[in-house]
Amino acid sequence: MPSEAISRIALLGNPNAGKTSLFNSLTGLNQKTGNFPGVTVEKKVGHFVLESHGKVELIDLPGTYSIFPKSFDEEIVFEFLTTNDESKRPDALVLVADVTNLRRNLFLFTQAYDLNIPVVLALSMVDIAEKDRSNIDLALLESRLGVPVVAINARKGLGIKELKEKLSSIDYSSRKTLLDVSKITDIPIDEIKKAGNTDNPYLALTRLTYSGTNVLLNSSHSDLAISLRSKIDSEELKTNEIVERYKSIDALLQDVVVNRDGIKRLSLSSKLDKILIHRVWGIVIFAILLLGVFQAVFTLAQYPMDWIDESFAWLISYSQNALPQGAFFDLLTEGLLAGIGGVVIFIPQIAILFACLSLLEESGYMARVVYMMDNVMQRFGLNGRSVVPLVSGAACAIPAIMSARGIANWKERIITIFVTPLISCSARIPVYTILIALVIPEERVLGIFNLQGLTLFSLYLLGFLAAIGSAYAMKFIIKTREKSFFIMEFPRYKIPQMKNVVFTIYIKTRAFVFEAGKIIIAIATVLWVLASYGPGEQMKDAAENVRMEYSHLEEAQLQKKVSAVMIENSYAGHLGKFIEPAIEPLGFNWKIGIALLTSFAAREVFVGTMATIYSIENDDGDNLPLKRRMAQELNPDTGEKFYNPAVGLSLMVFYAFAMQCMSTLAIVYRETNSWKWPMLQLVYMTALAYVSSLLVYNLFS
Repeated sequence: MPSEAISRIALLGNPNAGKTSLFNSLTGLNQKTGNFPGVTVEKKVGHFVLESHGKVELIDLPGTYSIFPKSFDEEIVFEFLTTNDESKRPDALVLVADVTNLRRNLFLFTQAYDLNIPVVLALSMVDIAEKDRSNIDLALLESRLGVPVVAINARKGLGIKELKEKLSSIDYSSRKTLLDVSKITDIPIDEIKKAGNTDNPYLALTRLTYSGTNVLLNSSHSDLAISLRSKIDSEELKTNEIVERYKSIDALLQDVVVNRDGIKRLSLSSKLDKILIHRVWGIVIFAILLLGVFQAVFTLAQYPMDWIDESFAWLISYSQNALPQGAFFDLLTEGLLAGIGGVVIFIPQIAILFACLSLLEESGYMARVVYMMDNVMQRFGLNGRSVVPLVSGAACAIPAIMSARGIANWKERIITIFVTPLISCSARIPVYTILIALVIPEERVLGIFNLQGLTLFSLYLLGFLAAIGSAYAMKFIIKTREKSFFIMEFPRYKIPQMKNVVFTIYIKTRAFVFEAGKIIIAIATVLWVLASYGPGEQMKDAAENVRMEYSHLEEAQLQKKVSAVMIENSYAGHLGKFIEPAIEPLGFNWKIGIALLTSFAAREVFVGTMATIYSIENDDGDNLPLKRRMAQELNPDTGEKFYNPAVGLSLMVFYAFAMQCMSTLAIVYRETNSWKWPMLQLVYMTALAYVSSLLVYNLFS
């Protein structure tokens, strides 16, 4: 039978079934993949060409075990598949099923099938099933299901051509549903179909049971729909459906999956899990791995960082000799190059951090971490799935907060979103590392650990403790009767694909450089203007006074004093002086005050701001790296080094807790649909940062 026109196809499947790999293979795009449930948390859209149908839109839906809308990402799937607006529903589905757990994957398939959307079943992980000595009778399965079935390996491009052929010739003739709706409800089918605005009884019943009230009110039989809704016990209905579906699935699968030797072997993943998720050794191994990651961030990145630092110093020096003097020259050398160089230098450390996280994720280990931490998380008002955003928060809070969509319980999801920004993200690395290099000696502890690396690890640990401590307090503040549950499927361990690791490093590093770069260029320009000009004749008068008072000094020393007093009397200096009384108890001076203000947009701007300030202030042609310039800063009251351990640790703790990220506030607003939570976050984290910083400064002074 000829197929109808197809313009939109959706990929559906359980978490970690391989949907995104198939999406990338079909569209040629490079959406993030991972050996980890919950990588896709919102719809992704691409296009590919299907023979006889032309260009087709392909939508990658979030992974789900059923169409029951329990969590935010599952609601996205439910709304997309059951919407009343037929023009927004997909013309066809590709249901990606992990063949190593076919029975559970077919549950979602049977639900999608009964929505009367044409579907092709794509079986993934067939190679793994064969290694387990399991045979899949594709022809028998296809015959029993009555839909096209194809085995695929999206990463290797196997089965893609066959999948396209199946989609091109998919049969649109009417089919019987697999589930007899009359077996799970006593409500007359005719009434269900009328109230649900469709002749498909399962689709009608699903809309009546799980759709929002607005959907019912928009029904042409809204009174009937609301009346029937009041009679439905959704939990009882769900239980009945699960029982009936698994009865039919068990019958369908009989003789389809056959173990060649009839012996169920313990897989390598199962053997590794005996150690890696052990309640004691599992935690110890995880802690050692994290410690190793932070040691690597500091030790492996040192050489490329030194090279980048020296390269920018050379570039600035070359520009000073090659370009004509003037305002643009000053803006380029003292503002833009100094500001950008101050951030680019941290690319090696960020790349190493993302490489380590990507390797752990690709290997399948991170899913085990989620499982191990569930018991701990529950005690603090969180969920095992909260580990996903908390760990992801070490990279960036924005995708981490979005990944909280997989948490079904409202209270646990809100708490997770609220505390995730306390986890130290990659934007804090430039702040931490410049301060650690300034105040923490480069020494070995116990002969193997780098003290600077241990300090960085402690800052991440501090953020984690603050997050779970805050979550524990919120557990008693937020009240809800909603029950919590945790389901996690372990993916198999596998050797990470270096292509995916490199791609992750590239995407994350590029985002860091370009997203931060745009802000830094804008702020560096504004800051250079504020630091180069001042009200009235103040800067000029101050410079003349210094030249008269220190006329006995050599020209180089005199120029340093003139530059310092000029920036102090600039607009930027006045701004810093204005907030100095508020931050002085924390050990901060007016220069840090300027950086605190400019870095409210993004934390990494702190370093770019300091680089610009010190570049303008030390306009002596030395072009020293920022770290050395900051190290030369003296306390005007004591004459000793300004950046001592008390100031450095106080500033590190401030940045560990302060919100200082407008993008995070915006994403929290979007995810909670309210300004209440981002504003509470801003106030709470700012207060926590200030008080903690005050305590640390006084403790170490």
